[in-house]
Amino acid sequence: MATENKNLSHYDKATIPNAKNFRFGIVVSEWNDTITEALYKGAYDALIDNGVDPNNIVRWDVPGSFELVYGCKKMQEQMVNAIIAIGSVIQGETKHFDFVCEGVTQGIKDLNVLHETPIIFCVLTDDTMQQAIDRSGGKHGNKGTEAAIAAIKMAELRKNA
Repeated sequence: MATENKNLSHYDKATIPNAKNFRFGIVVSEWNDTITEALYKGAYDALIDNGVDPNNIVRWDVPGSFELVYGCKKMQEQMVNAIIAIGSVIQGETKHFDFVCEGVTQGIKDLNVLHETPIIFCVLTDDTMQQAIDRSGGKHGNKGTEAAIAAIKMAELRKNA
């Protein structure tokens, strides 16, 4: 496993663009909320740590990961510099996992291709709850933190492109 015994959420603040004047949207799935809340906390804390004013962080909740696509589409109307889509899908006994993962992945990709606001994919697609825990503040760090850093970098790219 590529992330075995690695915490990938460490970053060098000196390499992160100044995020003071950016506004971010975060769309959070309510499904598997212990995981998505931990991802949100990681993202929020990293944004604040990099100078984002708390008033410039807009959070919307949606029922599940599949609904992230619509939530992000509507969030684009809120004049944000970048959006973070936070969700958690855990393998079950049916093909539902495959359909949800494929749908949300393609939906977020489509929004990135068709619109100007970058959307960062922070949707965990794990086989077990333990894997999700490990990636939402556990031994592999917090993918929410990584998504926030990506959002800052993409907001800067959008500004300069």
